[in-house]
Amino acid sequence: MIQGLSGPHLIAIVFIIVLLFGAPKLPALAKSLGQSAKILKREVSSDDPVDGETQPSEPTKPSGSAGAN
Repeated sequence: MIQGLSGPHLIAIVFIIVLLFGAPKLPALAKSLGQSAKILKREVSSDDPVDGETQPSEPTKPSGSAGAN
């Protein structure tokens, strides 16, 4: 999909982006995109396990009297 883009295509895309967002807002848009990419990269490279995948430090012991007669 991206392989077929040439110079005129890219110029047209940039022109449409400038029309949609306006020239004054483009630096703020670029800054927020950069911050988002930085956060994403930091989260992907962190060694911490995801909250749902944490394992308890001690194995839980079964409770109740299911096996005791």
